[in-house]
Amino acid sequence: MSQPRHLSAVEAASNVVGGWLVALLTQLTLFPVIGLQASLGQHATISLVFTTLSFIRSYALRRFFTRFG
Repeated sequence: MSQPRHLSAVEAASNVVGGWLVALLTQLTLFPVIGLQASLGQHATISLVFTTLSFIRSYALRRFFTRFG
């Protein structure tokens, strides 16, 4: 059974949002411990870039395995 593209996107987005929350909380906790200083806006920007890349990766892999798997 093949998964429609829009459901692939919904699944990837759900996975990435959960990952984004974990990453943001990790940054907020870990950065000060290792001596990095960043504002909340900078944290949000950093995590948004990685979240976007993670979404693209997750969606592309899902489509690949749906098509060829």
